[in-house]
Amino acid sequence: MGTEADEAEPAEGVLSRAMRVLSCFTEEEPVLSAAQLAALTGTPTSTMHRLLAQLVGHGLVMRVPGHAYTIGARLWELGELSPLSLRLRETALPHMMRLYEATGENVHLAVLDAPTPETATALFVGRLTGQGSIPTLGRMGGRHPLHTTGVGKALLMTRDEAWLARFLSVPLERETTHSITSRDELRGDLDRARARGYATTREEMTLGNLSVAAPLGRVDGLPPAAVGVVAHLSRADERHLGPLVVQTAKDLTKALRAGTV
Repeated sequence: MGTEADEAEPAEGVLSRAMRVLSCFTEEEPVLSAAQLAALTGTPTSTMHRLLAQLVGHGLVMRVPGHAYTIGARLWELGELSPLSLRLRETALPHMMRLYEATGENVHLAVLDAPTPETATALFVGRLTGQGSIPTLGRMGGRHPLHTTGVGKALLMTRDEAWLARFLSVPLERETTHSITSRDELRGDLDRARARGYATTREEMTLGNLSVAAPLGRVDGLPPAAVGVVAHLSRADERHLGPLVVQTAKDLTKALRAGTV
């Protein structure tokens, strides 16, 4: 399907170029033109058109009106085969539903995505919400900082000192005026979280919101995970939400280890 030059190029080079194209699509820009993709990746327009034709042929990208492109159904289909979907999220859904029914608030499930501690983020893999739930920024497939989200702090609770030292070697960005950006303050917050068994954030990612989250125990074959609730600060009762979240994390861990729902 490609040119002789494309066919002669090492497979790693072709894959890297394809990943650069796919990585251009974001929540803010889910639809892009070939010209935009060429500019974003530094790829010649003619080469970009050939690459897009291949991606479209494999269903990884699809054409949309306006001579533009978006992520294709085949890529979504392949993603659903990940253990994060087949094993973690599918097992977690009944437990998340029970937590939602008990609280009426947003329920989030996230995993630690950490190629390195310095670049680690919380990857959201599950979410339940309702008409009465407070709006949040979290969505399935979305990424957020570890230090400003409840599930992110719960994941940090599980890291050892060497890992945390590397994570904290990078400046902590401020999402709101309440975000913790001091290394010492964050360490103290994590110590308190470990002592009570769950992490909290208060308006550190979104103004007006309180998050309560707990880490799951280690499960072979899965990355570190955490489950949490996000509620409006004015109506949230941490003393009520904390034990519910901790119990959900324990129940889900047991189910995952047993391979049951």
